[in-house]
Amino acid sequence: MKRLLLKRGKEESLRRFHPWVFSGAVQQMDEGIEEGEVVRVVTSSGDFIAVGHYQIGSIAVRVLSFRDVEIDGEFWYSRLKSALEMRRSIGIADNPQNNTYRLVHGEGDLLPGLVIDVYGKTAVMQAHSVGMHVSRVQIAEQLMEVMEGRIENIYYKSETTLPYKADLGQENGFIFGGSDDNTAIENGLMFYVDWLRGQKTGFFVDQRDNRSLLEKFARNKTVLNMFCYTGGFSFYAMRGGAKLVHSVDSSAKAIELTNRNVALNFPGDMRHQAFCEDAFKYLEEAGGNYDLIILDPPAFAKHRGALHNALKGYIRLNNKALQKIQPGGILFTFSCSQVVTKEHFRNAVFTAAAQAGRKVRILHQLHQPADHPINIFHPEGEYLKGVVLYVE
Repeated sequence: MKRLLLKRGKEESLRRFHPWVFSGAVQQMDEGIEEGEVVRVVTSSGDFIAVGHYQIGSIAVRVLSFRDVEIDGEFWYSRLKSALEMRRSIGIADNPQNNTYRLVHGEGDLLPGLVIDVYGKTAVMQAHSVGMHVSRVQIAEQLMEVMEGRIENIYYKSETTLPYKADLGQENGFIFGGSDDNTAIENGLMFYVDWLRGQKTGFFVDQRDNRSLLEKFARNKTVLNMFCYTGGFSFYAMRGGAKLVHSVDSSAKAIELTNRNVALNFPGDMRHQAFCEDAFKYLEEAGGNYDLIILDPPAFAKHRGALHNALKGYIRLNNKALQKIQPGGILFTFSCSQVVTKEHFRNAVFTAAAQAGRKVRILHQLHQPADHPINIFHPEGEYLKGVVLYVE
């Protein structure tokens, strides 16, 4: 195994078990290290400190272990088994009312660069690092072993998540199996998963708990679900007894999927209508008709350089919703931008409320669910944040 030598003093973050080695911390590397290769990271004095995947870019190594171990089938099996057992212990896996969950959440499961979501009998695997892409078949083989018949298919979907400069020639497709059954269950509700063309792995599993909370607020409400994508919040609102639900997204494919999901759970129900429309335009023209609004936009900031503009976007969006919502209304508002902290987001919502001139109280502070765990040594993993507001 080739070595990567750190500059003096640059091992301190690794001694605190942070799973990234930044390129600026590297003193030198052995010749011939290829992108995606497993390397041993050593201190300036030559002492072992970590082993992980090498990648060209600002994050040079994503740490797989702080012990000097072989990264082989046994290693992958052990990590995947640990991920499954955690989800079984908290009642998320092996639940007949919920066969949809995240099995592997990157750094949160000590597998940086890897995401695996389970939808019924199909697992969708996504690599966010070259190393995980290189190891995909071995990981998939061990996944089938660990799951012991819980899944029959593994779909690999990484065309848009890997660095294009790596020129890996990656293609989406089944590594094992090949099912056409793309129906899954979340808390007793059914939905279609578009793992072929949909965003992420096909469904936003991370909003499961927040959708359940919304259901409790929905009775007799007129509901607006902005950036609806697959319509998850919409059909939870309908089950919660909403008297009217409107779903809005700028993507025609998202609207089609929302309508299919609503029809799957509430066939012929006239309470729901979907609109393919720009969010800001729709809020401006029709936002005053609602007393429960959900704002769940895509990430406004992918990197720190976009933070300032992202916060302006969150202020503008929430300001518009707060202007329009009915007195006594409830606003669910979210950010999934990793570089936007809880404090950033809360301040943006505070500013929006002040600009809108509305009296606002925080009812709940929301975050990602337990199957999206946060590695305590990697606080950057806390990406989803939200608040529920009561608006006078």
